Amino acid sequence: MKKVTNFALNLDDETKRQFDLCSSQSYVTSASLMPDAHSGYVAPIGSVLQTKTTLVPAWIGYDIGCGMIACKFSQKDIISHVRKHSKEIFEKVNSIIPMGKGSIGVHGDVSDEIKGKFRDLVQRYKKVPHNTSLFNFINTQAQAHLGSLGSGNHFIELGMRKDAPEDELWLIVHSGSRGVGHKVATEYMKKASGSNDDFEKTAEFDISTREGEEYYHVVDFGQEFALLNRLEMAIRVRDVLRKVLGFKDLSFELFCNKNHNFVEKHEGFFVHRKGATPAKKGELGVIPANMRDGCFLVKGLGNKDFLESSSHGAGRILSRGEAKKVVALEEFEETMKGIVGTVSEKTLDESPFVYKNIYDVMEKQKASVEVICQIVPLINWKGN
Repeated sequence: MKKVTNFALNLDDETKRQFDLCSSQSYVTSASLMPDAHSGYVAPIGSVLQTKTTLVPAWIGYDIGCGMIACKFSQKDIISHVRKHSKEIFEKVNSIIPMGKGSIGVHGDVSDEIKGKFRDLVQRYKKVPHNTSLFNFINTQAQAHLGSLGSGNHFIELGMRKDAPEDELWLIVHSGSRGVGHKVATEYMKKASGSNDDFEKTAEFDISTREGEEYYHVVDFGQEFALLNRLEMAIRVRDVLRKVLGFKDLSFELFCNKNHNFVEKHEGFFVHRKGATPAKKGELGVIPANMRDGCFLVKGLGNKDFLESSSHGAGRILSRGEAKKVVALEEFEETMKGIVGTVSEKTLDESPFVYKNIYDVMEKQKASVEVICQIVPLINWKGN
């Protein structure tokens, strides 16, 4: 019997309608809605949908591999230095990382380390079932998207542990596969729906078909590409810190990499996650709150009712259009005091007021994840 669970906090009618429509599909074996759930297109943000042999591109969306990394820096006595030079760090990172809708770099901008990993990834992708035109795009144009943030809720954040404020510097990067994922999603949503116009809908492939195989492998590529994108940004932030602070040997350790827009095969099923984070038992993860309250480092508890998943953030309560109308820049600036960040009229729709209370969201999923600590922000970058 199909198992459907709903953990959404303050669930609205449109989100419920979308989730009910997706979870009612005959090929869905289980489904779960996360506490941060809100409406999107087709599948709501915060949905986890499990199938036996079926892949639904619209249930993953355009930003394939979108997710987060959390990195811990090696230097112990660095927080006071970051505070002292926070504005200079903010400006220099702004100048070397393309931020905003459509902003990308050029091939030559990418570090040698990530460039080599990208070429290896492309060669591995070439050996699996793939679409030739997509491969040619990836092979010739994708590299320029590496090291670019994007817009919306994507961010870069330098922060410290709330429970040990002077001890550890952390870097959180939230971004995805950029134009690569968008191109892939568009291509396969059109193929699944059989339409070049009305393709944002629940339409599926079976994994046994050529299209199903291609899509599954290119989603896997997208996840790895998104990780390289995030790591390239982390390297650029590290290099800025080395130059500005004078810590020439500064390095970072990757605590976790967590995608929240993807499909994976797990225990014989295909698990689609759209704005939902894996939380298998012992699995490390990161859940962002907002520009003011930072992020939570967590450990998964492997809860089957949640389909071994958690929220990917706090979840919106105001649309971008509503936020621009009801949030005042003055109150945004006031709530961000003490944090250097991208605070302007252009980012009102990403202010803390547009999101659910993160502490309520974390309480709602305490059976799915255990909180390790909270990272509170010192500097926050947003694309706008």
